[in-house]
Amino acid sequence: MTLCTEAFLVLARVEGKRFGIPSLNIAAIRHPLGGLKTKEVQERADDVFEEMVSLLTGDKSTEPEAVPAGMRRAEPVSVRRETTRKLVSGQVRVANSSMAVHELFVAKGWSDGLPIIPPTVEEVEKVLSGTSRDPKEVVAEVQPGGGLATVEKIAVNAVMAGCRPEYLPVIITAIEAMCEEKFNLRGVLLATYPAAPLAILNGPIREKLHINCGGNAFGPGRRSNAAIGGAIRLILLNIGGAAPGLRDRATHGHPGKYTYCIGENEEESPWEPLHVERGFPAHVSTVTVTGSEAPHNINDHASLSAVGILTTIVGTMSIVGCNNRHMEGEPMLVISPEHAATLARDGFSKSDVKEYVYEKSRRPLSRFSEDNRNYRFAGFPDDALIPLAARKEDVMIVVAGGPGRHSLFIPTYSHTLSVTRAIPE
Repeated sequence: MTLCTEAFLVLARVEGKRFGIPSLNIAAIRHPLGGLKTKEVQERADDVFEEMVSLLTGDKSTEPEAVPAGMRRAEPVSVRRETTRKLVSGQVRVANSSMAVHELFVAKGWSDGLPIIPPTVEEVEKVLSGTSRDPKEVVAEVQPGGGLATVEKIAVNAVMAGCRPEYLPVIITAIEAMCEEKFNLRGVLLATYPAAPLAILNGPIREKLHINCGGNAFGPGRRSNAAIGGAIRLILLNIGGAAPGLRDRATHGHPGKYTYCIGENEEESPWEPLHVERGFPAHVSTVTVTGSEAPHNINDHASLSAVGILTTIVGTMSIVGCNNRHMEGEPMLVISPEHAATLARDGFSKSDVKEYVYEKSRRPLSRFSEDNRNYRFAGFPDDALIPLAARKEDVMIVVAGGPGRHSLFIPTYSHTLSVTRAIPE
């Protein structure tokens, strides 16, 4: 038996089926519980108490509701554009119309809502030419639904996102990285937190694939960034089963859930790039994945010194409401080339910047509400300073962007660790 609020009832049923308990007994309590006083929570518990007793003693059972249509298929099948609409030998036959394909995939829950490229057998075979790996090879078990991502299934979703064959090794490596246990993909996708996997590319692959590392790197306009990030999202939806509103329970979400992929601007960075910092040779291409919020702008056009810029950065990072503040993790700074140049000119290494922001962004316990002090920080002394990370080394720094004296703060989901992997050439 399990207990959940009404808002998460469908998720509980889907997860029960996922773990082999299709008839999981569920007692639903009124939503929400967060923000209620103890007496109100007790009243809601009293409302469901008798039902819980019945379920625990076997006097009552609950029949699972049907799983929504968008959750029933692990991945889209490739389609042939014909004049008929029927399922034949694992392939969908649909009218020879891009709009008809789009309407079908939206109705089946196989797209993110944006138009897709029809994953015809011919197009999937073209994308598969980008790797020598066996199409039937299982790359990873993708959470939260545990779908098996074969090379071919990954290619199907890559076609839908508009990928070229040469993008496929990057996408496969990114999926392998985020399926490592320490990344905690299940937590990133199931939480109400507004997180999305951000892919950061380093090394020669950036130039080879024309990855945007400069101006508007997080925005539209570059096919490689958009398509690689879009393919990752479709794989999480169609193979991992992270359907919005069902398994993906983000309260708000953010635009990076459509596509979230950048390259580091190594050429304009005064410091070693992320992958070299993590032990890879500079000539090796890598992808790093993080469970990240949307970027928060840091505007400083006036400061002429490193300390001035860092004061502004720390002020932006000193918010008390982000997950990193409450549960630590790996907060990220994306520093623009102009800000980075000033920091380096004044003698700050990347390690120096990490130490500065780690120490100066600590916030006194008095800045938190009484309820948070009693819940999140129970037992802390009154003069405690609450950090954003457990160690200065956990602060991630990437140089990216174009002209302009702006940088970015990207909080991350606290129960995840970033993963960096080499991309096969």
